[in-house]
Amino acid sequence: MASKDFHIVAETGIHARPATLLVQTASKFTSEINLDYKGKSVNLKSIMGVMSLGVGQGSDVTISAEGGDADEALAAITETMTKEGLAE
Repeated sequence: MASKDFHIVAETGIHARPATLLVQTASKFTSEINLDYKGKSVNLKSIMGVMSLGVGQGSDVTISAEGGDADEALAAITETMTKEGLAE
């Protein structure tokens, strides 16, 4: 299992557009990928799950991946997070 912590810096947090990008990125992989925030864990391949967390600016989240392509999935998600200015 691979995991990585992120600090959300985007002014609007993880709202609809970036959530969609994250879900699309996660959906390219076969691994199980989860987003953990405030003790709750949701499937990163579920737009409704991601949106239900209400992750705002200044939040700390953890993304974990488990499966054959977990490392590649985490690398791609990290790239999306930084490219979109979501997290550091």
